Amino acid sequence: MEWDKDAIFKALGDSTRRLILDELSERNEMTLYELTVRLIMKHDLAISRQAIAKHLSALEGAGLVKSEKKGKFRVVIFNKEPLKNLLKKWIE
Repeated sequence: MEWDKDAIFKALGDSTRRLILDELSERNEMTLYELTVRLIMKHDLAISRQAIAKHLSALEGAGLVKSEKKGKFRVVIFNKEPLKNLLKKWIE
């Protein structure tokens, strides 16, 4: 699958989005609530769930995260494939 390189770089251009990916890379999947708590407590960010949801929307548009329903919760999952695909072309 081909991902939009410009969307990936635009998504990665924001420091909050990179923190979100850092957190998801440690645990792979989290609910929006869990992610919000980790960003506030671990990184001392003053950010709302709504703001994080907007960042997640940009990351999802770039293919870097997916969300799926698990029971009554929606979880966010880190999708590493777009990054692997992008870097593979440059480092091979």
